[in-house]
Amino acid sequence: MQWNLEQLRLFVGVAEARSFSAVARRTGRAQSAVSSAVALLEADLGTLLFERSSGRQPRLTLAGAALLEEARAVLRQCERLEGRALGLARGEEARLRLALDEAMPYPPVLASLRALAEAFPSLEVQLASGAQGDVARKLLERRADLGLLFHHEQMPQALERQRLGAIEMVTVCGAGHPLAGERQVDRQQLACHRQLLMAPQDSRYAGGEQLGPSVWRADSFYVMAELVSRDLGWAWLPRHVVQYPTYQGLLVELASDWVPPPLVVELVRRRDEAQGPAARWLADCLARQLLVPGG
Repeated sequence: MQWNLEQLRLFVGVAEARSFSAVARRTGRAQSAVSSAVALLEADLGTLLFERSSGRQPRLTLAGAALLEEARAVLRQCERLEGRALGLARGEEARLRLALDEAMPYPPVLASLRALAEAFPSLEVQLASGAQGDVARKLLERRADLGLLFHHEQMPQALERQRLGAIEMVTVCGAGHPLAGERQVDRQQLACHRQLLMAPQDSRYAGGEQLGPSVWRADSFYVMAELVSRDLGWAWLPRHVVQYPTYQGLLVELASDWVPPPLVVELVRRRDEAQGPAARWLADCLARQLLVPGG
């Protein structure tokens, strides 16, 4: 088959305008040239696309109607190819991989990704989520280009981080926990009950201070919330985790004489890798979306 994209464009144009002459005027061609191009396409495809009757508008044959959407799909794919090639020529990334802590608040992240899709429609995006330590590990192993995580002190020197904002931490227990009925709790009262903390012990997350002798540890704020909801201990958790619909009625926020400082949200990248325009754009957008109180 020797048909070409220009013939497909003319075929689609005539089908939509129902006129050879209208397409000829729009494209600056003679009507005979448009008719000839469509006729050559029909010859290459081995089927008639239009019924042509003197003095009447061209009407699609059954074969023409069946092939019209296929032709449109080919043209759309060509537009995507041209757009991707143009972006690559300008230095845009073909792919952007974002790794984020599973307990990150999703509304601002999703808003940023929606805006990214509009700004870079040809960009392939890969998302990965994980518990504590997974995000930094993916960056170190070059399995992610950007990381979104909560600040902790043990950050590898190969990674560069940018503070975006901070999230309020609250003291919670389960609805059936002995502390649930207390109007105010102090450090001494908390120390008498099992505490749930992030693991490992040297992570130095906000809220990592052990108050009493009995401690359970987990590598996920959501795992901690599940344990707290089953009255297995109390914990300091990010407010948005406590407000997750699954935990409504199961977690009780405690008024306390001390709560840890806000949990700092950071955007992390490798120091030895230059960021492309899409990565820089997403970083700026996330910074705007995640500038929450305390940031």
